[in-house]
Amino acid sequence: MNAAIEIVSVTRRFGATVAVAGLTLEVARGEIFGLVGPDGAGKTTLMRLICGALAVDSGNLRVDGVDAVADAPRVQAMIGYMPQRFSLYPDLSVMENLRFYSDIFGVTRDMFETRSKSLLDEFALTPFHARLADELSGGMKQKLALACTLIHSPTTILLDEPTAGVDPVSRREFWRILYGINHTGTTIFVSTPYMDEAERAVHVAFMSRGSILSCGTPKELKEQLQGDIVEIRCAKRADAWRLLRTEPLVRSIEVFGDTLHALVATAAEAMPQIAQRLQSAQIGDVRIREIPPSLEDAFVAKLTA
Repeated sequence: MNAAIEIVSVTRRFGATVAVAGLTLEVARGEIFGLVGPDGAGKTTLMRLICGALAVDSGNLRVDGVDAVADAPRVQAMIGYMPQRFSLYPDLSVMENLRFYSDIFGVTRDMFETRSKSLLDEFALTPFHARLADELSGGMKQKLALACTLIHSPTTILLDEPTAGVDPVSRREFWRILYGINHTGTTIFVSTPYMDEAERAVHVAFMSRGSILSCGTPKELKEQLQGDIVEIRCAKRADAWRLLRTEPLVRSIEVFGDTLHALVATAAEAMPQIAQRLQSAQIGDVRIREIPPSLEDAFVAKLTA
């Protein structure tokens, strides 16, 4: 069996709200799988269903071959789950937090000594083993949370937006650590609001309103985009955005940093028309060019389709 996570027609409702709607998804063993979606897409609910924190209303779900619906306690003992707000104990030290979570998972004393030393060394936390968790930086808290998630050597880990709110340097360091974990054969299922992080995954799923819109490698998802992307730079960006929203040749237009990205059928046809429209509106200093689609372009196109 090559699947670490198998989800088949899973539904979960909260009253009248359908958080996960007949969702089917498969994550291969040993891969990094990225889940991308806006707030309210159902990403956190899906992860809680996988780890058994929530019960499914219907459908089938297996983790490493174990039925997560019928045998949730066994699945919980096998996997590691790091929620968005991981519950580190602020008045416990780094080592005491690790020991607490090792006790929860029944890690033996000998195994704890070996495992904790390895994790502290790998995550550069050894010099801070006696420091209270509340006194750590944001990036260090995330590394400690990950170490607690890994203390019992799970074969599959679920990470719910683990780097949200963390500075760019700490994000890069966190992903360096994830690569190292993945190279040992651990499956990583991670949700992220950052497209540069999603690009690091082997496969990515776009999720919205409880359903999977599209799934594939980052390259495949970008190739699925129907049309061309035109980048527009100008001083009056907001005015250009409002104007081009009504341009017939522009299917959609979004703000990307200090530029606009317009999805058009054919760049060669659309660029002269866009330039003329902006010039007529006296929006000057305009630079227009066709660019390769990014993963974010592909995602936005799926959401607005």
